[in-house]
Amino acid sequence: MFRYRKVAGIRCHAATIPAMGRTFGFIALITVVGIGGYVYIGQVQTLTPKGSIPTAVIEVTGVRNDLIAIANAERRYFASAGKYATLEELRATNDITIANRANYMYSAEIGDTTFKIIATYSGEDPHAPKRISMDESMDMKSE
Repeated sequence: MFRYRKVAGIRCHAATIPAMGRTFGFIALITVVGIGGYVYIGQVQTLTPKGSIPTAVIEVTGVRNDLIAIANAERRYFASAGKYATLEELRATNDITIANRANYMYSAEIGDTTFKIIATYSGEDPHAPKRISMDESMDMKSE
């Protein structure tokens, strides 16, 4: 009456074999999607700037872009003048135009062959980075 098949030495109803395959496939799919989602969330969290207030997150992104622009201007100035410039010198020669950021102040530590541009935070978000800096190697650090 019913058809049976032997699978791995066990006698099974013929209809259970395809159902087991579909079930295993569905479980494997859910597992792969779960692992992929976990990896994706981990990568997104490392790329998102710190800050609990949405405007602080936007401001941190703008400050990072400003630091990159200032560091590139310093490198161009060094290539043409043989020394690094202060922020005032860069502004005077129109090498940089920095947007006014309400909660960040920019400063520069200039040496003969080195520079470090520092953005210092003075806002109220306790999770925002207090200092973001970039040096001549274009290495950005947050504190």
